[in-house]
Amino acid sequence: MSKSDPIETALNRLGELRTAPPERACKELRTYLGNRSNLVVAKAAKIAAELRLSALTPDMVAAFRRFMKNPQQLDKRCAAVTEITGALYEMDYRESEIYLQGLRHVQKEASFGPPIDTAAALRGMSAQGLVRTSYADALAEVVQLLVDPEPPARLGAIRALASNGGDAGVLLLRLKVLTGDAEPEVVGECFAGLLAAAPGRCLSFVASYVDDEDEATSGLAIWALGESRWLPAFEVLKEKWERAVDRASRKILLAAIAAMRVEESIEFLRSLLETASSQTACDVVVALAIYKGNESIKQSIGGIVQRRGDRRVIEMFEREFEG
Repeated sequence: MSKSDPIETALNRLGELRTAPPERACKELRTYLGNRSNLVVAKAAKIAAELRLSALTPDMVAAFRRFMKNPQQLDKRCAAVTEITGALYEMDYRESEIYLQGLRHVQKEASFGPPIDTAAALRGMSAQGLVRTSYADALAEVVQLLVDPEPPARLGAIRALASNGGDAGVLLLRLKVLTGDAEPEVVGECFAGLLAAAPGRCLSFVASYVDDEDEATSGLAIWALGESRWLPAFEVLKEKWERAVDRASRKILLAAIAAMRVEESIEFLRSLLETASSQTACDVVVALAIYKGNESIKQSIGGIVQRRGDRRVIEMFEREFEG
């Protein structure tokens, strides 16, 4: 009989602790946080955060420090320290030391091509944690990540500035949009962050990009407006709909309007479903498919589709809502 892998055994047991009584889970997780395997510690930290076991905070801090003594050898791909930092953030840990160390950490590891930096996500998460602390130079530390070579670090910095950067954070996000980024996702995160941090002041700024010459930037601005779930943003999307002529832009608009999840946006799509062309009606059905689990909305959409009597639209509804 082959000998069982102790790491695999530990990982399996950790999964079971999600449903264990809190006292037992806490006791066992404390042991696993002291494990030599970075993968075991990573999963233990993740579960500790899920269960909100704040009593394990000192154990996670100790594990972080232990791995950071020689991270290249002890914590490949920064698996443990990244998960620990995320767990501490979720449990509202407010000491700056861990976050500062994580924010400044770079870990190059071998790959099939050039060495890759496996600490990018750690830097991004550390930025989000640091701005919650009382560290005086938190923004000065975080702003450097806006030009980090790795997208996950830049994304983390944007989320940090949006959530806890205040007026300075909003201005920095505007500047990041104005100067651009090689990764469209980063600009999209700036749009979302601006609408979350200061919707009233930033709506017109984000709205100015819905007609951007770059289709990716335009789409990201439209999507951010939709995901904001803010009624004034819906008015921007409706106005854009009246001007949009190509189907690709209209499909993005329909998806964004559906994503708003407010009654006004749903009613607008219902109205289109009743009166628009067959092709547009099919696109509306696809956009509304995010509500397939909502029986009330599903029935109302199904009723409109049946009243139209358009075989093409009916088939699309059956595929998206019944399939």
